[in-house]
Amino acid sequence: MNAIKHIFYALKNSLSGLSVVFKNEVAFRQDLLIVVIGYIVLPFLHVGMLAKCLLGFSLVTILIAELVNTAIENVVDRIGHEYHDLSKNAKDIGSAIVMVTLIAVFCLWGCVVLLA
Repeated sequence: MNAIKHIFYALKNSLSGLSVVFKNEVAFRQDLLIVVIGYIVLPFLHVGMLAKCLLGFSLVTILIAELVNTAIENVVDRIGHEYHDLSKNAKDIGSAIVMVTLIAVFCLWGCVVLLA
């Protein structure tokens, strides 16, 4: 029974994290819009099921990257708001995670759609 309690507690925390990031992060909501549009378009693409699965999973990686970026930003801000090169580097690297993910997803979608 303890394991089930732990699973529900973890789920509650995860949903809380999603709620916080949705309410407080414009970038997450923008990324979510991209993902929703992608999932709306996905059924209309004339590609195989495997390609659709890969494209669908790639969309989720955008949200994962934004969640990681937001977590990094929150931790850095918790430590302090004064300027420090390492704090700037951490935030810039978090932003780069999102950028690289977006580029990879758009390239994947472009390749699949153009080669289909």
